[in-house]
Parts: sequence; structure tokens; C-alpha cells
Amino acid sequence: MKFMKLGSKPDQFKTDGDNVRYVATELATDLVISVADTKFYLHKFPLLSKSSRLQKLVYGRSDEYDDEINIDDIPGGAGAFEICAKFCYGMVVTLNAYNVVAVRCAAAFLEMNETTEKGNIIYKIDVFLTSTIFRSWKDSIIVLQTAKSFLPWSEELKVVSHCLDAIAIKASIDPSNVDWSYTYNRSKILSENGNDSEWNGVKKQPTVPKDWWVEDLCELQIDMYKRVITTIRANGRITADLIGESLKSYALRRLPSFSKGTTQGGDLEKYKYLIETIVSLLPSEKSCVSCSFLLKLLEASIILECGETVRRELMQRIGQKLDEATVGDILWHSTTGETTLYSIDLVHKMVEQFVMQQHSAHNHSVEDHDFQQMCIGLTSDASKIKVAKLVDGYLAEAAKDSSLPLSKFAELAEMVSSFPRSSHDGIYRAIDMYLKERPGLTKSEKKRICSLMDCSKLSADACAHAVQNERLPLRIVMQVLFFEQAKASGAGGGSARALLPGASYGSSSSTTTNTSDDWDGNQTSEELKTLKVGVESLSLKGKGGETDAKAKAEKVADKKAKKVFSRLWSNKDKKGENSSSDTSESLGSTSVEETRSTPSTTKMRSS
Repeated sequence: MKFMKLGSKPDQFKTDGDNVRYVATELATDLVISVADTKFYLHKFPLLSKSSRLQKLVYGRSDEYDDEINIDDIPGGAGAFEICAKFCYGMVVTLNAYNVVAVRCAAAFLEMNETTEKGNIIYKIDVFLTSTIFRSWKDSIIVLQTAKSFLPWSEELKVVSHCLDAIAIKASIDPSNVDWSYTYNRSKILSENGNDSEWNGVKKQPTVPKDWWVEDLCELQIDMYKRVITTIRANGRITADLIGESLKSYALRRLPSFSKGTTQGGDLEKYKYLIETIVSLLPSEKSCVSCSFLLKLLEASIILECGETVRRELMQRIGQKLDEATVGDILWHSTTGETTLYSIDLVHKMVEQFVMQQHSAHNHSVEDHDFQQMCIGLTSDASKIKVAKLVDGYLAEAAKDSSLPLSKFAELAEMVSSFPRSSHDGIYRAIDMYLKERPGLTKSEKKRICSLMDCSKLSADACAHAVQNERLPLRIVMQVLFFEQAKASGAGGGSARALLPGASYGSSSSTTTNTSDDWDGNQTSEELKTLKVGVESLSLKGKGGETDAKAKAEKVADKKAKKVFSRLWSNKDKKGENSSSDTSESLGSTSVEETRSTPSTTKMRSS
């Protein structure tokens, strides 16, 4: 820290009790100056020779016999006045970044300028500020921090504006030219520069990181911090991502437990203002901050009950970057008044905002630039794939909440139903978790939730799990088996048709149908095993070259599987034609070609 010493005489100020200060000299004091609760017993000549304000107060008194003068409104109080008084006596005083603003404001109040006497304290302080303080990175921050206590004096004296300019200029300099002290995580520097700290036997000097300045600015109060960031951005030399990094560091430092997404306790109004200020300072660039940080800001703004404008701004920004979020980022516990464990309504709004912005970006794309459109489309599809995966993962966790209504689960899943997916394993996992937690669902409820996935898009592992999953309706298991065999045979599911009774597999004009009880009853383990073995045997037949023993085993498995399928279609003989709207189509009424052409986003037929 830089400092300046003024004067050459020893300090002769003494204390008598807590509220009395006097000068220990042979000459009797002839002036009493009262500053708040402290009285100073001083001499007129040294003070009046350097302070125009004291001259006016002494000679302008109505009672010439009253030697006491009150200056309670002097900035800096008794401490700043004492330094000015010692300067008048020529005693040694030391100025530094912590007290220079107070003394400068007090000197301005006392009018200790060059008009009164050459080489007065105001002139010396201004030289010290210009030549030393504003050239020092940390001293400039300290001065700016202390200047807030002396508003509006520090503002009128240009101390604040000079500090802002000095800080902004230094923050904007090329990191390779930074040679002054700054606060930074040294382990972070080492990790950025790698473990090789020596080259050819000579220790390398660690490079200065681009965000070297962000931690020091966290020491400022929010008002001054806002002005610094605004000044830095006005210079135009700092990138948006560095501004975002500074805002993130400030929030982590200033908001209690912000890293955990909670801001309970303390002065809520102060924290609310802090959130609103940080949001207002966010650069417009999409990449300035991470989606995780925006989600934490949104969560804090909800807890602190910030204004609707702040939450709307955050929601719009989150919609632009939702594909970067993780399940942990959005798995928030519900606030007071909500019936569910997790804030699924809020996640619904996030996804809705994402869909709206994707649609808007598509509509506003430049039609004359084919390459640009292609890039936008690829980016959009990649983002949709990630958001679909995010929603699937979120639903799998939210499904564990027994109070989550089926309607909210389905509505959120349906929002991303048209998004491209490499597989439907994620939504299957979420559906399975929902069924597991609610064994008492009705048949219609099971139909609705299972219609959210496309059985043809399940991976081999998911199919293996599904065909043994007793929680799924039997019609879903049959569809899984059918599509699994269709993939394995590679011949459009022809082998799978052998499992179906001839009367039940035919043209789409067949009127044979099955009742809901046949389709949707919970299957037994034995039935599932028989179906699985039957399909596996067909797969082996497609490969050829099996032994007689295997052939016999397959024939037995085929017969068992056919019996199960025959039972499901037995209503054909018992009930005849049935065109009721409550019945389901035969699985065979949908051709493999139609199945393959069905996009992943198409829901399964419901009975």
C-alpha cells in the first residue's frame, strides 16, 4: 500500500478522557472546536492561516467572547479534522488509501486550498491521489470502497470518477502487461498453466489469467461495483464472457450459500437488490454466463420474491441456453404453497420458453442464406436432443414424488415429444419409475403414460428390461417384442408374424379387435417368459444352422408363444366382430413399413 507523510514536527496532540483533545505546548489555547462529541483545545493562528472556513467562523461570531466553534457536519468527523489540524501545526501525518478520502473531504470542508496558502493540504492530497493512488490497482479499489461513506463530497470532488476510470483502464489492459499485485487463486493459475513449471531448468513465470481482476472487485459494495462494471463495459475492451465471470464471482462472494442455491437469512432486501443489479448488468451476448448460473439466479430471485421483470429476463435467458443445463440444475424443491416435491411447473415454463425461442429463431432465419439455415437447423436439432434428454432425466427423478399428478408428468413429456431422440430409453425409465411408485394406476392412466414413448425407439437393453417388466401393460410388452424381432430379423418383422394367429394378422381392413382387458391387464412372469423365448427362437431361426436339439426347443417355444398370443386374440371366435371404440387394433394391422416411417415423436396407438 502506498502512503504519504506530511509535516516534520513531532505529534503533540494529547488526550484527556474520551472526548477531549489538546496540544501540549507552553502557549495557552485560545480556540475550542467541537466536532460531534469531541472537543479540541487549539490555537487560532496555525489553524486560521490555512483554513478559510475557520476564519469565517471565528471572525463571524456574534459573541466575540465565545471561543467555541461547532463543526459537527464536517465529513470524516473528529478523526479527519484532527489530521487537518495536525497539518496546520506542521506535525507529522500519514495519508494512505484508507484515510485519504476522509481527509480530502474534510480539507474541502475547511477550505484548505491554495487561495488560503500555497502548498496547502488539498494540493498535496491531489498530487498524492494522481501520482500514486490512482496508479495502484488495489489502492484505487480501497479508495473507491471508502469513498461511498463520504458521498456526496467524494462525488463532487471527482474522487469517485477518477477511481472508476483508473480501475476500468487497468482491468482493460492486456494481461501480458500486468505487473502489479492482484488477488487470485494461485492453484487455479497452476492448473491453467499445466504442471510443467520449469523449462530447460529455468522456472517459468506463470502467465496472468484474463480474469485476474474479478476477485478484487468483489470487495466493493454493490453500488460501486455496478458503476465499475458499467465503466469497464463502456470502454469496450473487455469481452462479455469476462464480464459474466465477474458477475458470477461477485454473486458467489456476496450471496450467502449461493453455490447451493439458497439465500435465506440476513438482510433480504439487500440480497434482493443485489440479484436485481446483477441481472441488469448481464451482457446481451448468449455466451456471457452459463445456464447453471442463470438457474441459480432465478432460484434466488424466486426465494427473495424479486420483481416480475427480473424473473422474466432470467427465464428468457435460460430459454436460450436450456440445452446446457443438467438435471441437478433444475431439480428444485417446491416453494411454499405447492403440492409437489419439485417445482415441475417452473420447469414446464423453462421448456416452454425454449420451444418459443426455437420457433422464433426458425421464423426469423435469413431465407437467402442456405448455409446459414443449415447451420441453424443443425444447432437447433442438437439443442432439442439435449433438452429432450434433460426432460427425460428430470421426469425420472420427479416421478419418485408420489404427489406428482399424471397430468403434469404427461404435459411436460409431451412438450418435447416432437424433439429428435436417438432412443426413448430416457422416457421409458421415467415412465417405469412413475409406474413403480404408483401401483394403483388405472388402465386408462397406464395407457396415457405409456403412450408417451415409442417402443420402436428402445435400445436392446431397454427392450430386455421392458419384456420382463410386470408393471407395463401387456400390449406394450407385445409391441416391444414385435419391434425387437423386426430389428433382429431385418426383414420387416416377417418372422414375428409367425407368432400371430393367421386370423388375427391380415390386412388393415380386418375388423377383429380385442378388448381393453385383453390388452392392458398386467401380465404374469410366465407369460412374459414364454413370449420372450418365442421371439428369441425366431431370431435363431433367421440365422440358420441350428442343431436338432435347438430346433426341437424352438418348436416347443413357438407353440407356447402361439398359445399366449392365441389367448389374446381368442375374442375373435367368442365375440365375433367388434367395432367398439374402446377396443384396440391388432398389432399386425400396422405394417412394418409404416412403423419404420413413423418418426420417434409419434405416440403409440392407444386403444
